[in-house]
Amino acid sequence: MDKLLIVDGHNLLFQMFYGMPSRIIDKDGKPIQGVLGFVGALLKIIKMAEPSHVVVLFDGEHENLRSALNPEYKSNRPDYSEVDEVDNPFSQLDYIYRSLEVLNIAYFEEDKYEVDDIIASYAYRYGGQARIVISSFDSDYFQLINKNVSVLRYRGKNTVICDEAYILERFGILPEFYADFKSLTGDTSDNIKGAEMIGNKTAMKLINEFGNIEKIISHSDQIASERVRNSIINNEQRIKNNFQLIKLIDIGKIPFDFDELAYTYNGLTTNQVLMGIGLIIN
Repeated sequence: MDKLLIVDGHNLLFQMFYGMPSRIIDKDGKPIQGVLGFVGALLKIIKMAEPSHVVVLFDGEHENLRSALNPEYKSNRPDYSEVDEVDNPFSQLDYIYRSLEVLNIAYFEEDKYEVDDIIASYAYRYGGQARIVISSFDSDYFQLINKNVSVLRYRGKNTVICDEAYILERFGILPEFYADFKSLTGDTSDNIKGAEMIGNKTAMKLINEFGNIEKIISHSDQIASERVRNSIINNEQRIKNNFQLIKLIDIGKIPFDFDELAYTYNGLTTNQVLMGIGLIIN
């Protein structure tokens, strides 16, 4: 079976830009640690996943459509338009795009939707005919996991492949209920507030007893704990709104068809890629 590796581009860039042990500069004194880390990590991820097809997807700088549902959504993220170039991950993005061209890897910057939904669209469309590996630390992708879809969280030798067994062991639920789970508990990384008194264990228990949030809400009178029952009743609309924020959707469009993403590793090393775009480490 074919295997499609989908890399969450900005997620990997941020991980590498802030995760490198020190600032690395090129011969002209320009910081390039994000590029160096990105290319090196990407090549290692490719060797781990051994894909037949690869695409790297990036979020564009555009209005977030989910913010119309909740203005607080992701409002805890810094405004990088006010960050100096040397401290700004986006300042190295053009080098990364050029590196991907050297590697002959398809890439795309989304200018309307969130990249999460583009990635979800690939999983929904091709998950039945190919194995899908999503490389990202964004836990929202856990909801897409099934027998053919997994999430790779790259950490060198400590890389974890998250599959159905991983979600069941860590959260006590099936991946199909992950969006419901986070709708109840909230998500601090996206500035989404959950229902009061609902932590991970309580959310797991509710889901395993009743099912998705619609069933939990419609059967709230059957919840044994009074404080949990009252929380579900009092936070019904918040929980439903959270689900709309967290649930990844098939937007009905993708930037490349599957066959356009066929890939064979060309053997280039990280240094060769950097040299190919004119970067020489000082």
